[in-house]
Amino acid sequence: MSEVIIYHNPRCSKSRQTLTLLEEQGIKPDVRKYLEDAPSAEELRLVLTQLGIPARSLLRNKETEFKENGLDDLTLSDDQIIDIMTQVPKLIERPIVIKGDNARIGRPPESVLEIL
Repeated sequence: MSEVIIYHNPRCSKSRQTLTLLEEQGIKPDVRKYLEDAPSAEELRLVLTQLGIPARSLLRNKETEFKENGLDDLTLSDDQIIDIMTQVPKLIERPIVIKGDNARIGRPPESVLEIL
């Protein structure tokens, strides 16, 4: 198992760019295609802690599923948002790179270099 993990969507250009950047650094990350292998609520809580952000900050708010799932309701708790993200992983911002206790969202892709 690699010490670096990437939550990856091969159809996303930023995700592909981030994976390429890691490989250019000589890193062979564990690639987690999170749309096929959705993270559990516990895994998302850990990632949010590693990122140092609230659940709402990890949402893709321009997806149709955002409104369909009532995520424009600002009174939703982190637990409620996390529950929805586990059911609809498309709503999770991508890519996420994790190394040890740290994580970064690859937007821009170079931001992940901070934790390598």
